[in-house]
Amino acid sequence: MRLKLGLPKGSLQEASVQLFRRAGFEITVNPRSYFPHIDDAEIECMLIRAQEMARYVEDGVLDAGLTGMDWILENQAAVVEVADLVYAKQTMGKVRWVLAVPEKSPFRSIKDLEGKTIATELVRVTERYLAQNGVKAKVEFSWGATEVKPPVLADAIVEVTETGSSLRANGLRIIETVLESNTKFIANHVAWEDKWKRNKIETVIMLLQGAIQAAGKVGLMLNVRREDLDKVLSALPALKRPTISSLSEPDWVAVNTVIDEKTVREIIPRLKAANAQGIVEYPLNKIVM
Repeated sequence: MRLKLGLPKGSLQEASVQLFRRAGFEITVNPRSYFPHIDDAEIECMLIRAQEMARYVEDGVLDAGLTGMDWILENQAAVVEVADLVYAKQTMGKVRWVLAVPEKSPFRSIKDLEGKTIATELVRVTERYLAQNGVKAKVEFSWGATEVKPPVLADAIVEVTETGSSLRANGLRIIETVLESNTKFIANHVAWEDKWKRNKIETVIMLLQGAIQAAGKVGLMLNVRREDLDKVLSALPALKRPTISSLSEPDWVAVNTVIDEKTVREIIPRLKAANAQGIVEYPLNKIVM
């Protein structure tokens, strides 16, 4: 038995490979092949553009795959949306499809684009958004470099962004958010009803979500006298509650917890001031809830 799994080729490819690596799967991509090697004999990988992934999963060419909610909606694909995996190219967050116009444009909202031309890769979603707002405009498919089209080739664009930096660099101003999207793990309906494939999919998702949960977090271990424990705990934010273990010396305990990595430099001095000793910071690959 093998699970035919689609990995997104393009902007999400490297982030996806790194996520699988943190989850415990080593994926090797040959730039001349669309079939990466994965160190799991029960999985067969194929690189597919995120824009097409949902269609191939729906048709059964693939049992499962990773793609954005945006492309599921664009293709109106009948797939099982098994899990949200909130990561993107640059950040562990969602992306936005935004309506943008040149900085000097008089347009301030979707209503101002009546009769105008909008360029985008996300044609169907944009057309539905226009219809919801009672606006009639021409929506043209863009093959790429969409940011450079206004104002000569289009009056506005609908484009995906994480930070907005590329739009600003091209002299564009965001006026509305059309859609928020994140990566989803999807499955073919027939594959999802197969007991073995469903179990394999759920196992992979558990490990991937564990890797996402661990992103930006580290573990802390430390020793402290029982009499100073309350002071240490008051200085120590925790994922849930710290684990407290007795040591061979009855007056001492060990504390183990998970914190945001960006707060470590502030917390460790406070722990030292609370008389904590033997403080160890260590990286995390997965946190399985």
